[in-house]
Amino acid sequence: MPTIALKVDVDTLRGTHEGVPALLRLLERHGVRATFLFSLGPDHTGRALKRIFRPGFLSKVRRTSVASHYGIRTLLYGTLLPGPDIGRRAAGEMLATRHAGHETGVHTWDHILWQDHVAKRDADWTRRQLQLAVDRYRDIFMESPRIHGAAGWQMNAAAYLLEQELGFQLASDSRGTHPFLPVVDGRVLSVPQLPTTLPTLDELIGTDGWTADNVADYLLRLSSDGRNHVYTLHAELEGGQLAPVFERLLSGWKAAGLDCLTVGDYAARIDRSTLPEHTVELGEVAGRSGTLAVQGALVLREPQPAGDAMARSGAKPR
Repeated sequence: MPTIALKVDVDTLRGTHEGVPALLRLLERHGVRATFLFSLGPDHTGRALKRIFRPGFLSKVRRTSVASHYGIRTLLYGTLLPGPDIGRRAAGEMLATRHAGHETGVHTWDHILWQDHVAKRDADWTRRQLQLAVDRYRDIFMESPRIHGAAGWQMNAAAYLLEQELGFQLASDSRGTHPFLPVVDGRVLSVPQLPTTLPTLDELIGTDGWTADNVADYLLRLSSDGRNHVYTLHAELEGGQLAPVFERLLSGWKAAGLDCLTVGDYAARIDRSTLPEHTVELGEVAGRSGTLAVQGALVLREPQPAGDAMARSGAKPR
């Protein structure tokens, strides 16, 4: 049965306080579990206005009604208002997500800081940011996180290596077409990437005639191709004004016989020994400004002689 893995990115304090509980109620009505990835440190959403000169940023702000979805107060955090600590002020909502039976994981420490800077920062900076998020997650959930999904689909080479070092078992940091093992600096890493495969609502609405009234139909058509998909939603959007769109998607997927589940449950159905190896690169995605982490070229390995394979495994020839 084709699957739709549901990944919820929670970017802001408002999204955690208001969007997450709304999504929990909606998902309960449909009997569906999802993966919630939390921003765990300061909410500095207002600092995103520094992107004003990035190509495509202003057009996205206009067509997606950013102020109405995020609220004026949120858009002032980190500029005219201090950025509130999301993990300290919304730990209750995060724990309620786990108690409701959903999967939880790490999105980021400081969403804007990671999204705007990680691609050009060094390993020490990256380690500090990721470690802060991991430590706060442990403080709240009393266990280590097993899944990471990068803020804004922004990564660097060190971040992929740190996921492996810090014990993550799964990651959904990139955009792509199917699960794979990332190859970074010629090294095949052990943390599988389950990339987002479908466009998001904020990438579609306001482009090519897509509106909140008809975008669900388009996404349902895209996801009816017989393949497994990862759909990324945002607590601030699908947990707010665009909740009716998400409910139509859930109903449509159910009617089509698609299985909606967590990223972890999707991964459990995959034979990791058969996962292809792909590079990870930077690329553009329609409807989103700047470049993102994307699934790169397939890495083809030379066939190994049987003797070499047995030597590596410690097996003795018979």
